Amino acid sequence: MKLRTALLALATAAVLASGAAGAKSRTVTDPEAPRALPAQGAVDVRWDNPEQFSEIRQSRNRFEARRGNWVEQIAQYVRKRTEAQLAPGQRLSIEITDIKRAGDYEPWHGPQFDDTRFIRDIYPPRMDLKFTLSDANGQVIEQGERTLRDMSFLMGLNRTASATDPLRYEKRMIDTWAYREFKADQRSASR
Repeated sequence: MKLRTALLALATAAVLASGAAGAKSRTVTDPEAPRALPAQGAVDVRWDNPEQFSEIRQSRNRFEARRGNWVEQIAQYVRKRTEAQLAPGQRLSIEITDIKRAGDYEPWHGPQFDDTRFIRDIYPPRMDLKFTLSDANGQVIEQGERTLRDMSFLMGLNRTASATDPLRYEKRMIDTWAYREFKADQRSASR
């Protein structure tokens, strides 16, 4: 019995130590979680307090809505897709002001579905942002606020993300906006 108790205590200590040593933020609202992507390349992306995002404020399961690092993943994707559309020398600064992911939690299905996000056409993805596009000399080319929304997110093919990617609908919405807003050949043709 003493050996069993000692082994259990040792295993518990090892689990706690490994968790503390490698612990990283697993909620988007953690005060230690980043609020901007590290500076690199032509696109800077930042966001303020995810606790105020519609995804969390309007969620029927705020605990699940906070889990993970989906805000940072969306920001990284915004950087990747917009950077691909910029003309050489252009710089882009983006502030994400709100996110509502596709789908929602439906608690009326019972406790066995508390952590299940139901994807239905009544829960489209949405993202609000502000941006400033500058040329190589720092002159502002364009700036503004945009509300991205994909009301037909369940229709058509999503070529940029796999069917198992939990952010596939948000990524398609970002792809559409980045292409339309920052298409490099359109900007360079207007000069």
